Amino acid sequence: ASCVQHRLMVWDASSLQLLQHYTCLDQIQYIEWSSDSLFILCALYKRGIVQVWSLEQPAWHCRIDEGSAGLVASCWSPDGRHILNTTEFHLRITVWSLCTKSVSYIKYPKACQQGVVFTKDGRYMAVAERRDCKDFISIFVCSNWQLLRHFDTETQDLSGIEWAPNGCVLAAWDTCLEYKVLLYSLDGRLLSSFRAYEWPLGVKSISWSPSSQFLAIGSFDEKVRILNHVTWKKITELDHPATISSKTTIVYKEVEKSPTVDTERLSFPPTRELASSLFSTQSKYDISQVPVSLQYVKPVADRANPKVGVGMLAFSADNCFLATKNDTIPNAVWVWDIRKLKLSVVLEQLCTIQCFQWDPCQPRLAVCTGTSRVYLWSPAGCVVVQVPGEGDFQIVSLSWHSSGDSMVLMSKDNFCVCYLEREEV
Repeated sequence: ASCVQHRLMVWDASSLQLLQHYTCLDQIQYIEWSSDSLFILCALYKRGIVQVWSLEQPAWHCRIDEGSAGLVASCWSPDGRHILNTTEFHLRITVWSLCTKSVSYIKYPKACQQGVVFTKDGRYMAVAERRDCKDFISIFVCSNWQLLRHFDTETQDLSGIEWAPNGCVLAAWDTCLEYKVLLYSLDGRLLSSFRAYEWPLGVKSISWSPSSQFLAIGSFDEKVRILNHVTWKKITELDHPATISSKTTIVYKEVEKSPTVDTERLSFPPTRELASSLFSTQSKYDISQVPVSLQYVKPVADRANPKVGVGMLAFSADNCFLATKNDTIPNAVWVWDIRKLKLSVVLEQLCTIQCFQWDPCQPRLAVCTGTSRVYLWSPAGCVVVQVPGEGDFQIVSLSWHSSGDSMVLMSKDNFCVCYLEREEV
């Protein structure tokens, strides 16, 4: 699905055929599919309205108006039949049922980085709350929205919460001014508390492994610390130095080259194909000899949210690899082998890393850097894919299809779909 101003278009993912076209009341700020792909919600934050459309019955539609309370966030529940709206100033979360048209309210939600999370199986929801200048977490049963547990947290200013994929452990982390990661069980018991150091800036990002065995914590000190699920103790620290000296690490460096044009084919005015080839540059990967010095950008110390620390990290679907990005080395992606707890590969790009995401089915990493190229890494090697077409298509984000056969590449104003051929075993 894609939206332009107040129009919503639904496309077939395999053929890109336009299936449905809907018109909303105002400009669409956010869209989200239901879990069964039968409904799609469009949030119109300026008007405080959510419009819901049905794929099976195009004539059916639903409109939810929050009125004077306003609207700052909207999302589906895991069952795809309830919508959770967060009002302005985070006064409450309103749960709307599409089946019974009933309404439930959750008070005191906290305005934080990640305050509402669901377990992977969709059975439970955790909500970060702020009452009387103190942080709390409430756990609800999604089938009837009944409160299961409510407990306070040992945090000064709770920054976010995240369920383990198995739904047994909830991780909560404190503000960046206080390094603290807390691990709670489903019944609200504190299983463990982790603090790497005391005074400097603390946690910047976290990521669970798909097996729930590891919790990776990216910190402002440019390190990743990995906790295990048995003792919740640190098993290793992963450094991100500006110089790669290990001979067991492969460094792929992106290099640009101008295409060679046959002078006998030159004509005036040049054909469209010839003109595009004349002014386009191609890139490829070269393997650099260690030691390799990566481009290091010194952070500006007197500004808020400094570009320092590990701001992006993600595990591969098979739990074997971890991809990270150190914000002071913005052009590099680090790929760690979790089985050996060693750095395996570094991808050094020409431009700043905008986004990376793992294939949901196999260890294959897609990277974009704000150019018209997408980069793919797997244990077999690296490849650069040029997006065909006229004009400058700058890829700022990407998203894999659940099958791993294709992915959506998005620029500021357009999108395209990249299809990958699956090798037959």
